[in-house]
Amino acid sequence: MNILENKLYKRTVLDRILPYLNTRDVIVIQGARQTGKTSLLKLLISCLKDEAYFFMDLEDSRYLDICEEGCASVMEYLKLKGISADKRLFLFIDEIQYLSNPSSFIKIMHDHYEKVKLIVSGSSSFEIRSKFKDSLVGRTVTFELFPLSFEEFLIFKEKKYNLKEAGSSSVLSKELSRLYSEYALFGGYPKIVLADSGEKKEAYLQQIIDTYIKKDIRDLAKIRDIVKFNKFISALSAQSGQLININELSGTTGLARKTIEHYLFILENTYIIKLLFPYSRNIRSELYKTPKIFFYDTGLLHMLHLKMIPSVLTGHSFETSVFSEFIKNTKRDTLFYWRTQDKKEIDFIYTGSGKAIPFEVKLNAASLKTTALYYFREKYNTASSYCVRMEGPADQKNIYIDYIYPWEIKRVTTV
Repeated sequence: MNILENKLYKRTVLDRILPYLNTRDVIVIQGARQTGKTSLLKLLISCLKDEAYFFMDLEDSRYLDICEEGCASVMEYLKLKGISADKRLFLFIDEIQYLSNPSSFIKIMHDHYEKVKLIVSGSSSFEIRSKFKDSLVGRTVTFELFPLSFEEFLIFKEKKYNLKEAGSSSVLSKELSRLYSEYALFGGYPKIVLADSGEKKEAYLQQIIDTYIKKDIRDLAKIRDIVKFNKFISALSAQSGQLININELSGTTGLARKTIEHYLFILENTYIIKLLFPYSRNIRSELYKTPKIFFYDTGLLHMLHLKMIPSVLTGHSFETSVFSEFIKNTKRDTLFYWRTQDKKEIDFIYTGSGKAIPFEVKLNAASLKTTALYYFREKYNTASSYCVRMEGPADQKNIYIDYIYPWEIKRVTTV
């Protein structure tokens, strides 16, 4: 079965998935629509050597009906297609959440069909969790697929740079800054990155908003007041990078606090937003502090907030793009922000290296204020501090702060 028709670009998560192709684990790939899950499955197929495989897209009702009948029906169908059950088979199932009981299907396929290696995708962690009723512990390994990182953006643009060395060259830094501005303005959805004009990019982004956010998510959450939900999404986009203000959102949208909290839960579990909590060594106190809200994708953020893509990158959008780079390039649940009662604040605290490392984000490094970084250094005994910037002089006299570009985040956070 040959489904590899279009050009496939490598995703960085591929290298983390490949070692599991030869284990008994069911590989689960989840993420928002349009982030490239189907292409990633096809990319995995291209990595197979001479092994047999079959691809089923459950948006196709024929395959959905077969899978709903159970694993035995799937194996019988494959036998009729000339695929032997006596040899190892890689079975790829796209949009697994369409099954009424995907957990039972996965469990039976894993436990009773040892020759079948199952690789599945799903469009949101909320849909998957709500339908995965049986325990799959010990049977699955899960990977999240986000919109493109800047490194992947360059791959899709077919631009070759050594990002580990580029920061030392002023010429390359200027080229990369121009490309990063485009990336931060339009975001990282693959279809938008590959579109050949700003007009098409805006149209495709609006399509994602209309079909995924305002329809699929609305239907998933069983939202009745569509007008208020759409108004809520728009109001929320104005708060990206800020402490979430539920009272303000309630006043703007007319929604009750409980409803807003439910909407936030849905949006976070469908990969539209993420709540970022404050760093604290006292976990109990951390749980009761106000989180910040960030959108995963700056292109969606701009279209929701401004109804267009701006021509110039702002500080808030740049900070959101840097947040997104952290999420895509570092370990899960290792990013926080920090703020004191007297309003000393640091944009991001990264803990994935075992230490708390502070990062301030400034479009122009000249506007950096160092008070909070020095205070944090003394309080938590940190050796490294960073300022992520696009331009501006690096203070070479300051031995405690390293000035980096956003594409260097992966380098400095890799242990």
